[in-house]
Amino acid sequence: MEKQQEGIVVEVSDGMAKVKASRHSDCENCGSCPGNTAIIVDALNPVGAERGQRVAIEVKEVNMLKAAFIVYMLPLITATGGAFAGNYLAGLYQAAGSLWYTIASGLAAFGLSIIYIKYFDRNARTNDKMKPVITRILS
Repeated sequence: MEKQQEGIVVEVSDGMAKVKASRHSDCENCGSCPGNTAIIVDALNPVGAERGQRVAIEVKEVNMLKAAFIVYMLPLITATGGAFAGNYLAGLYQAAGSLWYTIASGLAAFGLSIIYIKYFDRNARTNDKMKPVITRILS
């Protein structure tokens, strides 16, 4: 399923366009982006839209859900899993101060998830399948 959004092309360069679009209801509910009701999106421009034209952009919902899961849920899951793993290993080796092993392994797992998020973000910026696409020119 895809979400369509309307916007105005602000800048065009090399098959890409910067589109100023109003936030949709998902963005308003999230509120993580600063600013007012408009955002600027880098979108693929296969239709050849020019500066100043009103266009429809499409964002795959699967990509939004995948990104949201990786950014919000992955750190929680890995930190919890790391804490359980540290607690298990501390009990297995009968180490004194197992609480510190639990905390340290949870923090290490959390740190690894942050590194993965940085990697995912860098790859998402260069992956054309993750970018919004201008589907048609409205005016």
